[in-house]
Amino acid sequence: MIYTLTANPAIDYNISCDGLSANTVTRTRDAVYSPNGKGLNVSFALNHFGVDTAILGFFAGFSGRFIVEGARAKGVDVHPVWTEGITRVNVFLNAGPDTEYNMVNAGAAVCPADEQAMCELVDSLEDLDCLVISGSLPPCTSEDFLARIIDRVRARGAEFVLDISSPQLTELIEREPLLIKPNDDELRDIFGIEVDLADDSSVLAAMADLHGRGAQNVLLTLGGKGAYFSNGEHVWYARCTAPVKVLSTVCAGDSTLAAFLSAWHGDRGNVDAALRLAMATGANVVECAGQGDFSRVEEYRAQVEVREL
Repeated sequence: MIYTLTANPAIDYNISCDGLSANTVTRTRDAVYSPNGKGLNVSFALNHFGVDTAILGFFAGFSGRFIVEGARAKGVDVHPVWTEGITRVNVFLNAGPDTEYNMVNAGAAVCPADEQAMCELVDSLEDLDCLVISGSLPPCTSEDFLARIIDRVRARGAEFVLDISSPQLTELIEREPLLIKPNDDELRDIFGIEVDLADDSSVLAAMADLHGRGAQNVLLTLGGKGAYFSNGEHVWYARCTAPVKVLSTVCAGDSTLAAFLSAWHGDRGNVDAALRLAMATGANVVECAGQGDFSRVEEYRAQVEVREL
C-alpha cells in the first residue's frame, strides 16, 4: 500500500474571471471547491490509476471534515489526526490568459501531542510499503517532525518519497529516499544547483550531485518544459508535445508524480512508460480547475517524447 502524508491539507477554491481590478466587484465563474493538499492529490491520482492508497494528515474543523468526507467520497480512505482550529482554504484565481493568482494560507497549528499521534499512526500501518510525504508543514511543527516520521517508516522496512519545498530536504535526503521530486526552482533554492536545460551535461551533473547526497532516484519536473528522471545509472528526458491551454497549474506536479509512481513503483525498469504517463497526466491536469477527470491522458500519452541522455 502506498500511503501519502499531507501535514498541511487544504480546501482548494479554484475560480475564473475575465480580469481583476481593484475596488470593484469581480464576477467569477467555474467555482470549484476541492479537498486538496499535495499528498491528497497524489492519492487521488494513484487511485485513478488503480493503485491501492490511503491518506494520512492533520485535519481541523468544518473544512477538515469537508476534506476527509470528500476524499472518502472519491474512494480513497483517510486516517485523520484531528487537531484544533480550522484547516486552511486556499484560493486559486485564473484571471485570463497566462494570468493566475495563487493565495495560499498558513494552515492550522499542530502541537507535540498531534505529532506524537501521527507517529503512532504510522507505527500502526501494517500494510505500509511506501509513504509519499508532500507539501508544507503547518505552523508550530517541530523541526524534527519529518525526520521522526521517516525514521519510523525505515524501521518498518518501508520506503519513502519526498516532494517538499523546505530547506529540510537537504538533511532528509541523507536518509536515502526512494525518490525526490524537485522542480528547477527548488533545485536552485534548496540545493544551490543551477541547471542549463540546453546542456545535457549540466543536468547529468545535477543528478549526480543529488544521488551523492542520498537520493536513490530523482524526478526533476520543469512544468511545460517536461521532466528528467535519473536512477543513478541512466537519465531520461520526457515532454508532452501536445498543445494545451493552461487553466491552472495547481495539482499538476502532484498528479505527475502519482502517475509516474503508478507505473514505476512496482516495476523499476518501466521508466519509459512511467514518464509517458506522467507527462500526459500533467498536461491534462493543467487544463482543469483542480485535477479534473484525467479524460485526455490517453490522447496525450501518444504525444509524449522520451529520450535517454
